[in-house]
Amino acid sequence: MFEMQVKGTFDAAHHLRGYEGKCSRLHGHTWTVALDVQGENLDEMGMLVDFKVLNQLLKETLKPLDHQNLNDLLPFRSVNPTAENIAKYLYETLAPQPVFAQGAARLASVRVWESPHSLVRYSGEPS
Repeated sequence: MFEMQVKGTFDAAHHLRGYEGKCSRLHGHTWTVALDVQGENLDEMGMLVDFKVLNQLLKETLKPLDHQNLNDLLPFRSVNPTAENIAKYLYETLAPQPVFAQGAARLASVRVWESPHSLVRYSGEPS
């Protein structure tokens, strides 16, 4: 089994509705996102997936979130833009992409850091 990872970042503000504490107020983070990709079969070049392809896909997926108030975006109007919900949203957005849907590689998980010490991992699999 081969495992790959690419990382990206975006800057965005949010607040947590219904939360008692500082996070109920508008504040921002530099969010770090990692895609964990797995697969068993390499292509004729000896690659699972070209890092260039994964990095471009991640960049395009994060672009609409960058420098936004996440609460104003459609995916987070009815759910709090927590690290957990952001990870799930990104996983569900990325998993159907052709690079994963073709079957050679699969999106194993998405990890989201809201700070260097606070991480959420979403794999799309039931626990």
